[in-house]
Amino acid sequence: MSQSFSDVDRPALDYEGLSDALCAPLGPYRRLELVESTGSTNSDLVQQAAADKVGWSDLSVLAAEEQTAGRGRLDREWTAPARSSVIVSVLLRPFNHAGNPVPTQSYAWFSLLAAMSLAEALGEYARLDAKVKWPNDVQVGGKKISGILAQIVAYPDASPPAVVVGTGLNVTLGAEDLPIPTATSVALEKGATTDRTILLMSYLRIFAQRYRQFCDVNGDPKARWNDGTSLLSRLQKVMSTLGQQVRAQLPQGREIVGEAFGLDSFGALKVREADGTEHVVAAGDVVHLRPFEGS
Repeated sequence: MSQSFSDVDRPALDYEGLSDALCAPLGPYRRLELVESTGSTNSDLVQQAAADKVGWSDLSVLAAEEQTAGRGRLDREWTAPARSSVIVSVLLRPFNHAGNPVPTQSYAWFSLLAAMSLAEALGEYARLDAKVKWPNDVQVGGKKISGILAQIVAYPDASPPAVVVGTGLNVTLGAEDLPIPTATSVALEKGATTDRTILLMSYLRIFAQRYRQFCDVNGDPKARWNDGTSLLSRLQKVMSTLGQQVRAQLPQGREIVGEAFGLDSFGALKVREADGTEHVVAAGDVVHLRPFEGS
């Protein structure tokens, strides 16, 4: 029997509590806006960031109770019932410890950094064994619980581009609400909490910390952070794709099957075929295979 949730079980986000905990002067975020409904928080924030650099500074946040025209990677639709999900986009204007812009070649890591941060938050607060599936999904038990989409905001005056990182987390979706059969939600996985305010706050806190650590080493995924870890070492702990047999599509349309054995310096997936041929997969669908598949 599928689990369902009424409007009573889907309270609104606690905007005041989120603002007090996350925003300056005590918190890392500069601005937090919450809307009842929008087509896409990513699209809205991209437009705001392009039009107003000062008002929408680094670590500005736009969240929504409902998203009606959200999209994921490859333009896939991402919608959900009102107040059933965490829907949030964060604006990044990356700079390092010295106040200089982070190299743009490091921008490709931000969606992975966000996925890792969410997996850590789900583990700490919802007690779920969440894993990152390359390039931008978070899964529990092999099922998708979250999708992440990063978009570049370029400026005609050649100033450093900004990045908008959007996250959609399924929280109280029942089986009948899921967008695809291979999806799941915090409630369906029996997470320790389905309080969206707690989940959003924990994700944003962890994301801001990891983002600052990554920027302070100038966007180098291998460089050690102040806690002795690095982005790459932390990702390797939570990424389920590495070490897996995968099926991937190359840009020319060719399909390959092999072992995902690492990430390159731009966050692209390295795949080794059975004959030893190595490929770098920068974009496209990657499917995890069972041991007997593709052999």
